[in-house]
Amino acid sequence: MALILGLESSCDETAAALVTTDRQVLAHKLARQEAAHRPYGGVVPEIAARAHVEAIGPLIQGAFEEAGVTLADVDAIAATAGPGLIGGVMVGLVTGKALALAGNKPLIAVNHLEGHGLSPRLTDPDLHFPYLLLLVSGGHCQLLLVEGVGRYKRLATTIDDAAGEAFDKTAKMLGLGFPGGPAVEAAAALGDPRAVPLPRPLLGSAEPHFSFAGLKSDVARKVGLYSAEDIAASFQQAVVDCLIDRTRRAIDKVDATALVVAGGVAANKAVRGALEQLAAESNLRFVAPPLWLCTDNAAMIGWAGAERFLAGFTDPLDVAARPRWPLDPDAEKVRGAGVKA
Repeated sequence: MALILGLESSCDETAAALVTTDRQVLAHKLARQEAAHRPYGGVVPEIAARAHVEAIGPLIQGAFEEAGVTLADVDAIAATAGPGLIGGVMVGLVTGKALALAGNKPLIAVNHLEGHGLSPRLTDPDLHFPYLLLLVSGGHCQLLLVEGVGRYKRLATTIDDAAGEAFDKTAKMLGLGFPGGPAVEAAAALGDPRAVPLPRPLLGSAEPHFSFAGLKSDVARKVGLYSAEDIAASFQQAVVDCLIDRTRRAIDKVDATALVVAGGVAANKAVRGALEQLAAESNLRFVAPPLWLCTDNAAMIGWAGAERFLAGFTDPLDVAARPRWPLDPDAEKVRGAGVKA
């Protein structure tokens, strides 16, 4: 059994965790920044980076104390190296490099998206490759065939906005507060999902990808014409319809052991429920990490590090932080999508 220290700082959560290769989370410490960003209605990169600098040292010390171990007991350091807000990514990665150098430990540079993609295997030892992954978060919305550690085949991506971004912008337009995803979900529970006519971009299209920019724009046109609760409910239902339609198409194209959802939007109960039903209709296992593992955290980075460590993957101390880092670098370019696709 190996012990991995995981560090996460790619957006607005700073986190440190100690995870073993036999799926034990010995400690997990996390600091949120929601109060600092709430006045701006979104994450401010400079504020986030400064908060990471202040938080990461005490969190690491707290994780060591909670687990009753020291740096000497750790077998490898896993740190998010991208994608994300580059200032924040650098804080965690440089800290990981310093610890690796000081303790003479291997460094594992973790792709944040791989952290999400492998996180269901931390709590479900029966989840085997290859599985179909819907990775749905604030910055990404992709369907991938997860063939193994470090082996991803992208089947679809968003050609414009991610679903999580659309949730956040909808919350801002409706004055629901920050963070937007939980706020929209709470408002949607009080509204009618059929009350507001909204588009379902690319629904039924032969093109495999996602699009949420048009939906977000139409929400802006409907603000003030309907109640915030009805808009939230109708918006959420439109997102669910698009996710299910695109995922159903991907299921028909691959041979997978399970349908897996991960990323921050995977915490949305309507999304999880619809995907679970789709999996049942398709005779597939449905796997989703517990809610605390859906949003950004260091346990998933530690676990991705553990999987990579067992596979023999380590990185040099001069490995670069990356604001963009696709899981499938060989995937063909998509119209409208940037390098983050």
